[in-house]
Amino acid sequence: MGHPWRAIGTWLAFVVIAVAALALTGSKQLQNGAAGQSGRADTLLNRHQVGLSQREYAYLRGDALRTDDPRFHTAIEEVGARMRSALGSPVSVRSSNDLHAALVAGAIERSFSVATLNSSVEAVATAHPGITIAIAGAETGGGNDLRRAELLSVPVTLLVLLLAFGTIVAALVPVLLAASAVLAAFGLLGPISHAFPLDSSVKTVVLLLGMAVGVDYALFYVVRSREERQHGLASHKALERTAGTSGRTVLIAGATVALAVAGQYAIGSPVFNGIASGTIAVIACAVAGSVTVLPAVLELLGPRIDRGRIPFLPRLHADVADARFWPALIDRVLRRPVLSLLLSAGVMVALAAPAIGLHVAKPNADGTAQAQNTTAARIAADFPRTSQPAVVVLTGPALHEARTARGLRRLEAVASARGIAHPPFSLDGSDDGKATAVELPLTGLGDNLASRRAIETLRHVLVPRTLGHITGLRAAVTGSTAEDIDFTNQMKHGTPYVIGFVLLLAFLLLLVTFRSIVVPLKAIALNLLSVAASCGVLVLVFQHRWAQGLLGFRSDGAIISWLPLFLFVVLFGLSMDYHVFILSRIREGVDRGMTSDDALRYGITRTAGVVTSAALVMVGVFSLFATASELELKQAGIGLAVAVLLDATVVRGVLLPASMKLLGERNWYLPRALAWLPASTATIRRERTEPAIGTPLPAISSE
Repeated sequence: MGHPWRAIGTWLAFVVIAVAALALTGSKQLQNGAAGQSGRADTLLNRHQVGLSQREYAYLRGDALRTDDPRFHTAIEEVGARMRSALGSPVSVRSSNDLHAALVAGAIERSFSVATLNSSVEAVATAHPGITIAIAGAETGGGNDLRRAELLSVPVTLLVLLLAFGTIVAALVPVLLAASAVLAAFGLLGPISHAFPLDSSVKTVVLLLGMAVGVDYALFYVVRSREERQHGLASHKALERTAGTSGRTVLIAGATVALAVAGQYAIGSPVFNGIASGTIAVIACAVAGSVTVLPAVLELLGPRIDRGRIPFLPRLHADVADARFWPALIDRVLRRPVLSLLLSAGVMVALAAPAIGLHVAKPNADGTAQAQNTTAARIAADFPRTSQPAVVVLTGPALHEARTARGLRRLEAVASARGIAHPPFSLDGSDDGKATAVELPLTGLGDNLASRRAIETLRHVLVPRTLGHITGLRAAVTGSTAEDIDFTNQMKHGTPYVIGFVLLLAFLLLLVTFRSIVVPLKAIALNLLSVAASCGVLVLVFQHRWAQGLLGFRSDGAIISWLPLFLFVVLFGLSMDYHVFILSRIREGVDRGMTSDDALRYGITRTAGVVTSAALVMVGVFSLFATASELELKQAGIGLAVAVLLDATVVRGVLLPASMKLLGERNWYLPRALAWLPASTATIRRERTEPAIGTPLPAISSE
């Protein structure tokens, strides 16, 4: 803080260097995150460059028209011309058995604009009333969802902060810090990706969590420095006190979130490795900015942080001085702790109960936009041969022998006879002649029970019986459904290790931080309750279809397979964020000599406003994804938003104070065997000035 311009210049140089690193190294994308047998098969496909064709489909349906009607025929020709132009390849046309539907299919030979193709096809549908036309295929996706979220995340964050502070400058500072931290993290993803190739979802996660924690940490700092100035400290002295309190809290909170997120490495999945690496990078950037450039900016601004006040703007009261709601709520909770605990815990348990029936699976066969679910189902019903295929990959010295060819023909015949797959089957060989891939269009939509059973039958019955006895031949089954099965199995195997890792590290960190064995145990219990309640809400909304019409989606009765574990590590980290912030203020009061009740009231009322404001920022940003067309983004956004909202209100506003009130001094119990732990990092060292915390405090004896 003695050289603010130097700190600002250093931070800007770091951001520029990070962005330059991305330009120099480039970004390495994860080609395939498959695990198990499908991962081995995909590796062989990539190694030998077996080119499986990706296809795009246009589905036309006319309930009152037949495909041999001239009007229907004209629509088919117009759609076919637009698809040929977009894909750069010939197209084929098939009619359904009832002659009321047609499918125009083409191989994707070049990149193309999905939005342009959709608009072009929609124009055909408009020109031919009575014919429904929809696009479905490998390249149709929800890319616009992410772009919309990127564009809206900053305005939404700024609006919430304007309501919280009521001044333009105070609202801009956290947003600019968070945005610069995200920009730096995006730059660092370049070199990181060469160690951990990145899935396409990593940038979304970095954006979401970077804005969330960046604003959180800046709020902790800005609000505390304003509070200290309001109690008479000079600007520089207020920043010194803030650095010793909120600055330390930011370091602990950031370490907690990073450790929780690092639990994803225990899965051993390339997808989770990339997400963990990107998330840790953006958290590190947010923490670094909060303890370096943010104090420098606040030092230069001083009282001018309050400039740009907007009259008549309703305020959320991030500052404790004007807050009324939270102190009144805390007083009522502390007067009736048992009733408050039972009611709030009952609400959380009721929300968490549906999570017992949680079912995970891939939301659709190709991960595309949710709008395709209905289209995919109709295509599969009318044209079963276009369903998602299982891919049998063959390698080895016996690949080109006659017995292998006979085994393949036998496999195709048995798979067709048993209803496992629908002909025609396609075969693709590698240019080097060392690998062959056979595509078997599966029964079902690719993401349902029929398709999953088909994969199991292929792997464990049909392939071993037809090809497994051939010496010198290796076979592996992959494809979208097979990848989903293997990924889910890997998740089930690794999840206990992740949960154990996160809980143990969180316990140890809070134990050392607060020198109490009760605090970490209670924090873990409350955070697990928040995560369980969020999963319960997801089950109600998506498995039980409670909000299909409201949120505009078609439920497949499942939660995406990677989401529960992702929610656990992220929400556990974010919940600990708030827990550390609140408990640090409570511990301040205890270390200054307050009674347990007074310290509890002081800590929660002093932090409730900023926690609420920070939570509303996250809820606002996460809720943007509730409007997404892609089911993955929709589920993730709702899960995160619900958990943060519950955690910042029911848990921090009722459950935490009620439980701490009932435990009293036992909150700070530390067994004698652990007395060797260092003094609490939350302890406030004695200052020469009087403590400016808004209430008279007993003198603090020097150690």
